[in-house]
Amino acid sequence: MSAELISILVLVVVFVIATTRSINMGALAFAAAFGVGELVADLDADGIFAGFPGDLFVVLVGVTYLFAIARANGTTDWLVHAAIRLVRGRIVLIPWVMFAITGALTAIGAVSPAAVAIVAPIALSFAARYGISPLLMGALVVHGAQAGGFSPISIYGSIVNGVVERENLPGNELVLFFASLVVNLIIASVVFVLFGGLKLKGRDLAAEGKDGEARNGGAADGDGALAADSAHLTPARIATLTALAALVVAVLVLDLDAGLSSITLAVVLSAFWPEASRKAVSEVAWPTVLLICGVLTYVGVLEEMGTIDYAGNAVGDIGVPLLAAVLLCYIAAVISAFASSVGIMGALIPLAVPFLAQGEIGAVGMIAALAVSATVVDVSPFSTNGALVLAAAPDVDRERFFRQLMVYGGIVVAVVPAAVWLVLVVPGFG
Repeated sequence: MSAELISILVLVVVFVIATTRSINMGALAFAAAFGVGELVADLDADGIFAGFPGDLFVVLVGVTYLFAIARANGTTDWLVHAAIRLVRGRIVLIPWVMFAITGALTAIGAVSPAAVAIVAPIALSFAARYGISPLLMGALVVHGAQAGGFSPISIYGSIVNGVVERENLPGNELVLFFASLVVNLIIASVVFVLFGGLKLKGRDLAAEGKDGEARNGGAADGDGALAADSAHLTPARIATLTALAALVVAVLVLDLDAGLSSITLAVVLSAFWPEASRKAVSEVAWPTVLLICGVLTYVGVLEEMGTIDYAGNAVGDIGVPLLAAVLLCYIAAVISAFASSVGIMGALIPLAVPFLAQGEIGAVGMIAALAVSATVVDVSPFSTNGALVLAAAPDVDRERFFRQLMVYGGIVVAVVPAAVWLVLVVPGFG
């Protein structure tokens, strides 16, 4: 068996073990990089660590550190409270408010499961209180998180754009962002219509005697699950909102590094409000940091030993570039429905490099299609986001809700990869 095939089989084993044994895929990937690098590729430690993504490490730590501070000082609570008040009692708008909140949180740097973990309990409590389909509400929360998930300063966006830059591929940050935004918005709209969203028109919170509040975990106007002062802008919250706006300007206008900018802003906030920020470092998304750094380090070993070229040429040898492209999208979707979306993106994009280098498929469209295919399926109950929605739903038949999420996730896996391939890959963008 060739060294290249061994390294690919080891990668498959890493995905299988991580999925079935609940072990961090990044830790497994580091172990695999050590074993394959030393025993198969004859690399020393320096050669193995050459693939460690130091730039992405800083981005992941910096952005999630800043977001952890925003959560600790109540800025995220304030954002949720303010958004809920915007509905002015109109129940039909509540699912879309939840969609927008999770999208905004991931767009400014929250890890997708973190945003879902914040919003899902509030959203599903509203659903139970006012007779909204839990599948409708849960799907809009998850698709909202993915809609904002590829902004240039987001975790997913930083990862994909970083991999694209490291692989010297042509990329377009805005195409990636808007592709995910539009796809998830369209899916959310379809779900809203099919699962009773239009029937909510004309219903009013106050008219139903709730005064705009949702008890048992909902957003309250003074004594609900959110803190009593969540409606007030404190100096720390004003400074945090300013820091988030400054991060957007720094990255999009001044073209500064997202990781270094965010960690600098986080340090400034910590210096002025050390009490609220004390626990923020421990709330950095360390599992995600370990995951992506481990996977990309292993991918670096694959590049060093020629496996990337080997796999890319194998895909190219199919002879029909468009067929190879749609197969890659389906591989991304199917595996991601049961494993880590971040890990899939970190591994598949480099594996597609030789295939894209042939020039017959537009790189910008293909990368966007892969990214969307790998993340839109997070509604699956086997994924972290889907599991969070399932766990957060009160007063439901969980077995039935599980089956609904599983069927819905299966439909998304079957339909979306082909749709994004048709729209983004076939026209040859990039």
